[in-house]
Amino acid sequence: MKRDPFDPKDLILESYRIEGITEGECRSIFLDWALSLPDSEDTQGAVAKLLGLYAAENPDHPMTKVLSEAQQAAARPKRRGGWRSRPRDLQ
Repeated sequence: MKRDPFDPKDLILESYRIEGITEGECRSIFLDWALSLPDSEDTQGAVAKLLGLYAAENPDHPMTKVLSEAQQAAARPKRRGGWRSRPRDLQ
């Protein structure tokens, strides 16, 4: 069996096979999957590929929701702070 290069440990594939899996369990699996990707791997590209593979057949699965949220969250970067975001007294 040929492994998917975007899911080399088959973590995402197996999550779709587990009956009754919860969203929390899917989040944990997703985190393990994300941490196991090589640094050179485009995470957003991999998430998009996995959504393309599984979402159409499993639209209501918790892992589909987790993958969709991961894709949306990365599309909206937030400013986290720094000296420019702090109030300054300009006198």
